[in-house]
Amino acid sequence: MDRRLFLQSAGAGVSVAAAVASAAETKPVERKGRLKQSVCRWCYSKIPVEDFCRESARLGLRSVDLASAAEWPVIKKYGMIPTMISGGTTIPDGFNRKENHAGIETRFRDAVNAAVETGAPSLIVFSGNRRGMSDEEGLDNCAIGVKKVMRMAEDKNLLVCMELLNSKVDHKDYMCDHTKWGVELVKRVGSPKFKLLYDIYHMQIMEGDVIRTIRDNFQYIGHLHTGGNPGRNELDESQELNYKAIAKAVVDLGYDGYYAHEFIPKRDPMTSLAEAAALCDV
Repeated sequence: MDRRLFLQSAGAGVSVAAAVASAAETKPVERKGRLKQSVCRWCYSKIPVEDFCRESARLGLRSVDLASAAEWPVIKKYGMIPTMISGGTTIPDGFNRKENHAGIETRFRDAVNAAVETGAPSLIVFSGNRRGMSDEEGLDNCAIGVKKVMRMAEDKNLLVCMELLNSKVDHKDYMCDHTKWGVELVKRVGSPKFKLLYDIYHMQIMEGDVIRTIRDNFQYIGHLHTGGNPGRNELDESQELNYKAIAKAVVDLGYDGYYAHEFIPKRDPMTSLAEAAALCDV
């Protein structure tokens, strides 16, 4: 083979290889499907929503948490659903103050209507910050406030989850910062549609012993968030949490809720998300 013919042949080989690689990048990823993996939108806010949803769907993710209402149609366009839409509270101002209840109730009603219209299965709510309030008073107030709104959610078969957050690093003074407190609130509310959003990153900071805690309180947990620790980083060997073991434990328990990735990518964001989805596809 002369030099010119060799170069032409080599060039054709490169083109074929590039085409094969390109096709692989657009082919839907087949998942085992034992875990309904999701992703939190805010961690990928710099990526245009169309591109983000297209690739998330290709990776086999089932839903997008904490997206804005303007993004819901795009999420649905790619066969996913919006999960964990706001139920009318904020992290610092939640159910633990009675003076907040009337406003929350109004916003919660609007959120229920929006969830029904768009097909979202769940609402996220918060306890609020302590600001000197005792945990017991906060429990009483939260139970009163949550009970006022749960009938609206129950009538529409919507799950309402209060998120467990750490008050040590990220959310100073937040009240619902331990599993024990959150479980007691769920018991007091007494609704099958009110549970906890157990954020693994946050509870690793506050308590550790993640797998045992999930097992012991499984009936009170309705939604899960991931995130490496320290720093809410990627779910890799640089972090102290073993997410493959956590995912397997959750699946073995028969968990049928959503398992949403909420870590901050340090490399190409969608590559990081693809690796996390593969790691937890047990």
